[in-house]
Amino acid sequence: MQGGDGSQAEPRRPTGELKAPTGELGVPLKAAAVPRWRRLDVRLTELIFFLVAIVGAVALGLGITAYFRQHPYILAYLIAYAGFRLADLLVREDFEPPPDTAAGLSGLLLGHLPVLLLFAAAPFERTYIYGGEVTRGMGAAGFILELLGLWLALGARVQLGFLGTPAQTNGSRTLVRGGLFRHIRHPVWLGEFLVLLAWALEFGAPITALVTIIVGIAMGRRRAAVEEAEMLVQFGEEYAQYVRESDAFIPSIW
Repeated sequence: MQGGDGSQAEPRRPTGELKAPTGELGVPLKAAAVPRWRRLDVRLTELIFFLVAIVGAVALGLGITAYFRQHPYILAYLIAYAGFRLADLLVREDFEPPPDTAAGLSGLLLGHLPVLLLFAAAPFERTYIYGGEVTRGMGAAGFILELLGLWLALGARVQLGFLGTPAQTNGSRTLVRGGLFRHIRHPVWLGEFLVLLAWALEFGAPITALVTIIVGIAMGRRRAAVEEAEMLVQFGEEYAQYVRESDAFIPSIW
């Protein structure tokens, strides 16, 4: 090929197809947002271990596993609770991938320790302190209270998922104030608390119930303070107005 000055220019070598670089470009892929379904298997593994631990805790509290076959309301409670944990995993709006490390996963499991202690304490109190059998009316009351808590917790989760998702226009979130959130700001926590309190009623265990109430109130206050501080930062005066017009957990009381 002849150049512009009349000299012979070297022929250009073909460069071939351009390929995207395979190395890291500043930010590792690990920093990208992890889709919730990609890590669902790890969450399911955590849930399975947790439910197995609950059964073990109950067995320790009772001393015998045959107790389940003799008490239908307790068996119904455990089946409903297992379904609740699975449904909560699938519908919760604030899903976060669990840590990759064994230490991080063990930390998550240790976070369930208070619940495991509750599941062991109620049958232990009934079996080794009072003895005898709980009336079917008490067992039915506990199961009904559990169903009420499940309805509150899962209903609020579903409502947040449908009404609190980011808007398509600017990605901002919507403050949910209707439905279960119309009068109370934390129906999810209230529902989870009722589910756990119902376990103490299933066994007629007043000491465990009292401890559950005290711990639940303390943890509820702490959780509400953290969540409401975050919501005030996100929504500002809109959320402050919502706080003035609603109660935290119990309408007209708290």
